[in-house]
Amino acid sequence: MISNFKYREDFSLRHNNSNPDDIKKMLSVIGVDSIDTLIQQTVPEKIRLKRPLQLPEAQTEFEFLQDFKQIAQQNIVAKSHIGLGYYNTIVPSVILRNILENPSWYTAYTPYQAEIAQGRLEMLLNFQTMIIDLTGMEIANASLLDEGTSAAEAMNMLYHQRPSSKENAKTLFVSELCLPQTIDVLKTRAEPIGIQIEIGNHEKVELNNEKYFAVLVQYPAANGEVFDYQDLVGKAKEKEIATIVAADLLALTLLTPPGEWGADVVIGTSQRLGVPMGFGGPHAAYFATLDKYKRFLPGRIIGVSVDSEGNRALRMALQTREQHIRREKATSNICTAQVLLSIMAAAYAVYHGPQGLKNISGKVFGLTTLLAAGLNKLGFITENKSYFDTLTVQTGDLTAEIREIAEEKNRNFLYYKKDSSKLSISLDETTSEEDVTDILAIFQRVLGKGIIGEELELKNPLAPNQIRTSDFLTHPVFNSYHSEHGMLRYLKSLENKDLSMVHSMISLGSCTMKLNATSEMIPVTWPELGNIHPFAPAYQTKGYQHLIIQLSRWLCEITGFAAMSMQPNSGAQGEYAGLMVIRAYHESRGDAHRNIALIPSSAHGTNPASAVMAGMKVVVTACDENGNIDVADLRAKAEEHKDNLSCLMVTYPSTHGVFEETIIEICQMIHEFGGQVYMDGANMNAQVGLTSPATIGADVCHLNLHKTFCIPHGGGGPGMGPIGVAPQLVPFLPGHVMTDSVDAEKHGAVSAGPVGSANILAISYAYIAMMGADGLTQATKTAILNANYIKSRLEKEFSILYTGSKGRCAHEMIVDCRPFKQSAGVEAEDIAKRLMDYGFHAPTLSFPVAGTLMIEPTESENLDELNRFIDALLSIREEIKEIENGSADKANNVLKNAPHTQSVVISGEWTRPYSREKAVFPLEYIKANKFWPSVSRINSAHGDRNLVCACEPTSSYA
Repeated sequence: MISNFKYREDFSLRHNNSNPDDIKKMLSVIGVDSIDTLIQQTVPEKIRLKRPLQLPEAQTEFEFLQDFKQIAQQNIVAKSHIGLGYYNTIVPSVILRNILENPSWYTAYTPYQAEIAQGRLEMLLNFQTMIIDLTGMEIANASLLDEGTSAAEAMNMLYHQRPSSKENAKTLFVSELCLPQTIDVLKTRAEPIGIQIEIGNHEKVELNNEKYFAVLVQYPAANGEVFDYQDLVGKAKEKEIATIVAADLLALTLLTPPGEWGADVVIGTSQRLGVPMGFGGPHAAYFATLDKYKRFLPGRIIGVSVDSEGNRALRMALQTREQHIRREKATSNICTAQVLLSIMAAAYAVYHGPQGLKNISGKVFGLTTLLAAGLNKLGFITENKSYFDTLTVQTGDLTAEIREIAEEKNRNFLYYKKDSSKLSISLDETTSEEDVTDILAIFQRVLGKGIIGEELELKNPLAPNQIRTSDFLTHPVFNSYHSEHGMLRYLKSLENKDLSMVHSMISLGSCTMKLNATSEMIPVTWPELGNIHPFAPAYQTKGYQHLIIQLSRWLCEITGFAAMSMQPNSGAQGEYAGLMVIRAYHESRGDAHRNIALIPSSAHGTNPASAVMAGMKVVVTACDENGNIDVADLRAKAEEHKDNLSCLMVTYPSTHGVFEETIIEICQMIHEFGGQVYMDGANMNAQVGLTSPATIGADVCHLNLHKTFCIPHGGGGPGMGPIGVAPQLVPFLPGHVMTDSVDAEKHGAVSAGPVGSANILAISYAYIAMMGADGLTQATKTAILNANYIKSRLEKEFSILYTGSKGRCAHEMIVDCRPFKQSAGVEAEDIAKRLMDYGFHAPTLSFPVAGTLMIEPTESENLDELNRFIDALLSIREEIKEIENGSADKANNVLKNAPHTQSVVISGEWTRPYSREKAVFPLEYIKANKFWPSVSRINSAHGDRNLVCACEPTSSYA
């Protein structure tokens, strides 16, 4: 035996479908001699990179985890008392292990196919119910990105829905005691659409001015004060001015909810309900409002409906809430929610129940009362006389000394840049009586005197009308699962209803559902990453700084750009941020009039929605019969608007799954007419290592890290959408009020966290570190190989809509299902539902062309899985033929009745004109590993006619 002492595991072979024998078989079916030949036939020669990516040598999984642990340990996990919307929290272990660390939850996709997503839909309905109950409002959505952008969405909604008497009102009054990062985001979002932000003292504002359409206040305020806003809200109502309240959910278990004193919208974050701080995210924001706004509410709403058997079934209601469907008529581009995090927060409420939440908030409030008494006894004055968890202490010229001692003791307080005579201290679920003693010891040391042994006078700082008397979380789901066994079984019952990547490939075009490797996921739950406050001192966050700087460099190398901003925390946020950078660039050159965005008709719906939000006017350009941008039409419109042209928004490869060969000419044309090129990075999985946004001539591009760079979709979120920019745009990247970033005042924040959802950047870092340049390039080649293999096997029975000049698709393809409507009465949706019986999630349905399926296999699926999926589609094609030739009924057949549940198949007499076996075991492989949809096909129209967006009373289940 000869020892192989130089052997190193190659992670890329685990990630990519890289079996040489399988590759050989696939190339034979496609009809090419090598992957390189296929790439030459697919990716235009003139856009291909001239050199390999310059990245560090790939690490093994073992090496990466060892190395990255040392990087993470450069962060100092201090006791954080900074507050400002971010708090330490205790993640119940049963939730940590069974949701956050569980691939059945984190690898699932957005619940568009509701029949195989009933588990997470139920937990999202729990989330909505929790928000409605705690805020006292009438309706809530199933989460937004963060508190700052949630406030911006509220501003936008109320501005566009202001009454006719207020049509000239364009000012939002914002209390100066709102969170600074929220104010920063509001300023950014208001300016392009003509909204004025006025910041001031809410106790002194005169609301009789006709300029106001809404008021925003913080509850409790940023300095900790619990204001009684009832008079303010009453005066606003008299003047038809809407009120937005940014409220702390944990505090609302103790304080009178805003809905009870007349708020129009309540927004905030659910972070402190069992979701780690993670240096700013990801966390689920919430948005609750009045029923009259339900058709204008941004984001997703989960609603109760029925299935074809009349059984209760959940689905995404009023799906036009995904406002990008309205394209340039949208008032919001919101596309991603924070599903995984809202599920965690809802599970936290389910596990603790109303009494448990009261106990937690009571402890926080009690310890804050104790701390206030101790500080007052020492002679310090607390600025806020009423409070829940935060005290602002007047410290005069002692602040610097207090800070030095506190940081020596590994404690962070909130210090004010513009006022060194005070500081704030926030307590949370993790604070103990010993912590209060230790905090007081710091102040005693500064004074040189103590209060040990002295009796403290504890006072209730809240007035009777500020204390909550109404019940909340009364539904049985919040009162049934407080033992760990009970909770574990409940979570498992929901998990079992959902199809995710643990079951089979999810071939969603444009969504890139690839492997989320365990080694990439492990660091996410390390305390060195999770327990870091986003506003912690820089010397405590060196691990994060290393992660962010290194990942930025790698992404710059991959994209060819000069700089990255990691702030946008979704793809749509990245689009918006990129367009705002272009806007600022034009303004700096005296070209503020440049406001025309050219957008091809094939573009993602978020593109025109983002352009409108950035203050641009959308001009749609045509595509030709091959799905490519019509260059002649583009040139005509670019020339027509040359004096006002701001940008072109282009997706590459195209949304139709083709590398357009005229892309360099297109980008040069836009530059010729004074515009910039924004490239949508949704299809970056077909570029990495082969070409790049900079190579084709783009000036800015967002990257969906939750697609190409392996952050899991989490059932519909979290996501990250950082932007890369060319050199001329670097000065205009977003800043942040809570950092010293360049031009933070001039170029404001687009997200509440300075680095967006920083915690999950570790996943993309891990992916690049373990893949290396060769692995990443091979991943792109393999994605193109897998797509063309599927195309080659399907095209004998299905029409593939668009291909390149040599008959190849890029990393995805569009299968045209429209002919089947004529020949058999079968819609694309019928095929999508029937795929569930075969154990698969449908490809992307009716986008970008109605009546089609867009398939993207990614590089992570092996030949066996690809063949199972292809065999399923070919089997469905045979079922369609049975309808076409009359051997199956046109109305009563396996496709129209799909999916088939266990109860339908085994209960009662079987009267359908096909066998039970054909319904549920159409191919042999399914018998060994059957996934059962938990409900039959859902009646969406019933759910919209009878809109129910919270947990129904128990009687309704009877």
